[in-house]
Amino acid sequence: MTAVVFLVSLFGAIGIGVPIAFSLLVCAIAMMLLMGNLDAQIMAQKLIDGADSYPLMAIPFFLLAGEFMNAGGLSRRIVNVALALFGHFRGGLGYVVIGTGLLLASLSGSAIADTATLAVMLIPLMREAGYQVGRSAGLMAATGIIAPIIPPSVGFVVLGVTANISIVRLFMAGIVPGLLMASSLVIAWWFISRRDNVTVLPKQSSREVRKAFREAIWALFLPLIIIGGLRFGIFTPTEAGVVAAVYALAISLLIYREMTPKALYYAILNAGRMTAVIMILVAASMVTAFLITIASLPAQLMSVLSPFMGSPILLMAVIVLTVFAIGMVLDFTPAITILVPVLLPIIKAAGIDPIYFGVMFIMTAAVGMITPPVGAVLNTVCGVSRISMDQAVKGVLPFLLAEILVLVLLVLFPAIVTVPASLFN
Repeated sequence: MTAVVFLVSLFGAIGIGVPIAFSLLVCAIAMMLLMGNLDAQIMAQKLIDGADSYPLMAIPFFLLAGEFMNAGGLSRRIVNVALALFGHFRGGLGYVVIGTGLLLASLSGSAIADTATLAVMLIPLMREAGYQVGRSAGLMAATGIIAPIIPPSVGFVVLGVTANISIVRLFMAGIVPGLLMASSLVIAWWFISRRDNVTVLPKQSSREVRKAFREAIWALFLPLIIIGGLRFGIFTPTEAGVVAAVYALAISLLIYREMTPKALYYAILNAGRMTAVIMILVAASMVTAFLITIASLPAQLMSVLSPFMGSPILLMAVIVLTVFAIGMVLDFTPAITILVPVLLPIIKAAGIDPIYFGVMFIMTAAVGMITPPVGAVLNTVCGVSRISMDQAVKGVLPFLLAEILVLVLLVLFPAIVTVPASLFN
């Protein structure tokens, strides 16, 4: 009965248009009423506890770093490096999208921000060169969702706080899966683009390539600083966010000198807006997570999943399918805050590594960001590229299948995640 009330109240509120954060609170109230213990003080205390977390401070700083990069010219210089290296190949602009997206993912950790940056800078070039705009937009959306997987990742920060597991270990464990997703896109793009009749950019001279690297060197240092600092324990994820934001701002103001006061204002404003959305979701989810524990929902779900408990691979496959289905209708952060408190006790009971579970959860939820009907990243690329959702869905389909195959591979062979993760840590 508790599970029914949980699902009906939550998805009922979402279905009638209540914002997800407030839907979580409606769900909490419904569960309190069912248990005969409606207490506003508990709700208020859990809301405060949910937002009062030192690791969550990493989120606004990483978002600020991404905004400063876009406004200060760092992102544009990274695109120029990728153009210098890959622009002259057949289908070269597609490889530029993937290479640039991978570099941006290692800097900002926001799928929507990275996808918007790629679309703004590269859609005009690809349209002019004769690439199908829907397919180009689909590739950008599929590349953009690598951002929550490659460190630094806002998703890993939220999941680490929600599940109380090491954010640094999650960061390190996401490197190889993120590179595998990028590799799958390279292979898919090679098969798709080899017969396209598009304009190939002229090959740049070694002098031009060196110039592109020289101009972007300050931007390219940032992922090395972040990952190196985390790997060797120089700073925590929260401190890494501060370092990233201060570094990006300093380079924008003092080296490239492209940051105007107006651009600085809007960068801070945009980061503040995105932070507010994430923080209210995390805070509200802590109320629901507390009641989920009190109502023993994980134990009830464990009894349902008991036939799969003997096989970690089979159980992980069921969990991935569940997260994927939920991710098609829920945005990224709500999927984490709603599902992780329910699923974590189950995977621990089955002997599955929580770090492996965290990586698989984030990857699956990220893939949900490019699947209709919600598809936040798809909506972003549609808005920037000025194409219909139908065009974007058709364009993203081959790349979506490539990333799903990566998920299947990681479900069947968990060592692909766990072994490199142990080496990095």
